[in-house]
Amino acid sequence: MSRGCRREGIALLSVFVAVSALAVGSGARAETRVLRAIPYAQGVEVRQAVRDECQLETKVPGYIAQFGSDVVLVDQLGGGRVLELAITEVHAGGGGSFSGPMWMTVTGTLREGRRVVGTFRAKRFTTGGAFAGFKGTCSIIGRSTKAIGRDIAAWLENPGMDSKLGDAR
Repeated sequence: MSRGCRREGIALLSVFVAVSALAVGSGARAETRVLRAIPYAQGVEVRQAVRDECQLETKVPGYIAQFGSDVVLVDQLGGGRVLELAITEVHAGGGGSFSGPMWMTVTGTLREGRRVVGTFRAKRFTTGGAFAGFKGTCSIIGRSTKAIGRDIAAWLENPGMDSKLGDAR
């Protein structure tokens, strides 16, 4: 082997070792599993029309997956890194913007195996934004759903205990 080839081989090996060290040292996280459809907490009063039409149970996890990295939607949580969620409050009267402000609250517990590594309460209020008078209840409460999904996805990057997300602060 010529001297030039040996130098190139050593240089390539050095680059490979450096890249490998960065990948290992970057704290690459395991994927976070989230139920595809999250439950309403026991005893939560939500208008039946909102339960039937607004699809809050699937929209929250969908937005978390959309805005988060390494989030996988599953039908059963199992082990590993899992985020347990529950919708704990929904205030969404009929009549769209004419029924006043709407809000929703979601609580969550992040587990790695059996160990709890983070908990939060996320709440968002909305009045419907621009042209709210032309929007229905699901569209308006959907703004809160999307914001909560974004809040939770950001929290997953640096989870903490008893965190207050969004308007819950």
